[in-house]
Amino acid sequence: MATITLKGNPIHTCGDLPKIGSKAPDFRLTRGDLSDASLKDFTGKRKLLNIVPSLDTGVCAASARRFNAEASKIPNAVILTISLDLPFAQGRFCESEGIKEVVALS
Repeated sequence: MATITLKGNPIHTCGDLPKIGSKAPDFRLTRGDLSDASLKDFTGKRKLLNIVPSLDTGVCAASARRFNAEASKIPNAVILTISLDLPFAQGRFCESEGIKEVVALS
């Protein structure tokens, strides 16, 4: 169990958080065109994983917008925004918000 804080209050997680610098296991997720995507597809790039429950919530949407704005400042990187939203909902969100610098995966 890990302890994190929310507005200064300690909260205990159900599991352990990954150690800084640890390698993420490969995975298979779905792109907006319904094709598969995995970490191997982004070999040679620095990968930042922005994992959120749903882009249709205020905090998650703000996170996606911020990563999109910062993406061009990170050399040789790809930002993967991963949510439980269906690929069509992710596409709608990204199009309406002008998000073009991150890869949305479901």
